[in-house]
Amino acid sequence: MYCPYLLLLLSLGVSAVEVQRPRGVPLSKRQFYEEGKPFTCLDGSRTIPFDRVNDDYCDCQDGSDEPGTAACPNGSFHCTNAGFRPAFIPSSRINDGICDCCDTTDEYNSGAACQNTCRELGRKERESLQKMAEIAKEGFMLKQQLIQEAKRGLEEKKGKLAEVQTSKKDLEDKVEALRSVKEAAEQPEKEAKERHLKAWEDQKAVIRKEKDMAKMAAVFLELDADADGSVSVAELLLHSELDQDSDGTFTETEAQGLLGGVDKVDTVAFEAVWSNIKDKYISEAKADTTAPVETPQEETRESVSDTDSEQYPEDDIPEDEEEEDEDDEDEDPDDGEYKSPPTTRTQEKKDDEDEGTMPPYDQETQNLIDTAQKARNEFDEAERALREVDDQIRNIEKEISFDFGPSAEFGYLYNQCYELTTSEYIYRLCPFSRVSQKPKYGGSETSLGTWGKWAGPDDNVYSVMKYEHGTGCWQGPNRSTTVKLTCGKETVVTSTSEPSRCEYLMEFTTPAVCQEPPSLDSMHPDHEEL
Repeated sequence: MYCPYLLLLLSLGVSAVEVQRPRGVPLSKRQFYEEGKPFTCLDGSRTIPFDRVNDDYCDCQDGSDEPGTAACPNGSFHCTNAGFRPAFIPSSRINDGICDCCDTTDEYNSGAACQNTCRELGRKERESLQKMAEIAKEGFMLKQQLIQEAKRGLEEKKGKLAEVQTSKKDLEDKVEALRSVKEAAEQPEKEAKERHLKAWEDQKAVIRKEKDMAKMAAVFLELDADADGSVSVAELLLHSELDQDSDGTFTETEAQGLLGGVDKVDTVAFEAVWSNIKDKYISEAKADTTAPVETPQEETRESVSDTDSEQYPEDDIPEDEEEEDEDDEDEDPDDGEYKSPPTTRTQEKKDDEDEGTMPPYDQETQNLIDTAQKARNEFDEAERALREVDDQIRNIEKEISFDFGPSAEFGYLYNQCYELTTSEYIYRLCPFSRVSQKPKYGGSETSLGTWGKWAGPDDNVYSVMKYEHGTGCWQGPNRSTTVKLTCGKETVVTSTSEPSRCEYLMEFTTPAVCQEPPSLDSMHPDHEEL
């Protein structure tokens, strides 16, 4: 990329040899202007005598007969600019009083006080080109170092990959061995836990049975209104909630059916009756706050009669029933509708709470649990290590297969990030990963694209990076960034801009793009154009 500059650098420093030709004609077209021979317009439109060249009259349509005058509007004048770079200017600028050519040749007849600045301009340009040539040379030397480091790094990664793949096989064997140990330890643990749970369930069943019997005895005393040691049909009829067919009428026949077909039962026979009524039975204490079953809609908001609640003195109400009354006080006082008994699941939950928590495991069971847990922990740790090894293998394989340039010279940029701070933002470029932008004085980061591809021209594809699919713009496309790489001794982001909405341009210098400069000894131009 620096060959043209080096050629110019060399050409600016050699001696000049003047070649005679009409004013304004470049050396490359001298052969078309032979004095004494007819001149043919360069577009071939006509042929004229040579003395009509530069006669200040435009004869050729392409203006080629007046290269040194302003006669033709479409003509061009060649500035020789000895000691600097030759240039072309429009013919209209000839003798306009403004010095356009550094050698002053465009103002040969205007009287303008022009000074020849070509040598000074050439000197400055030579200094600039010399610096660029030195940067190119040093950058290329750094590039060679990067290539060698990339080769060593590639070999190291391949060796690491083989090593990790071997360790993966060992880990897989270890995981399977620990899996067997874990499963072997979990089986006796499971059986011991099941035995413990069954013992606890049996214990809870005994507790529930005892509580049920105590509640049954309390209900029997509550139903035995005349305290004669038995519950009769008449006493049962006082509890309309026991209506079996829920038709709103609790008949003697239905009550007698609950008592097993007899008129009254004692405490022994009541056990069979209890199993049929306990789910529906509501004590008188509860009846104080509940309305009769199947109350017509118009009456559902009326106050419930207190008649039934006075049948037994407060002291005769069993303790369990009093606790249930306290629970009922939390209900909406305006809700006069019939309250159904607690659901089975709610009752079971309350029973479980009453029964306490499961006792701790015995020492033998606890030892089995500890052994199984240790086996699980060791198995989980081995599995985690295996997943980490899989991730490591994927990352190494990805890095090995990545396109880091013809000689992997861009590999050193991988897993690195470079920042540029402007007056408003901090731009961050992570080559082969992403580009982002963050407000300088606080705020969230915005993605300007993730790695897409190399996007340079066919003859220099590794000169441009493309990052795509960034954060979407408001009512616009997703942000994207083009990164142009230029030769430099340092790796640094030099500039950012947004030439189009949501499309960013970033300049990035790196020695990885520096090309080998041509040898100065191989070029010997023997003259410069005059």
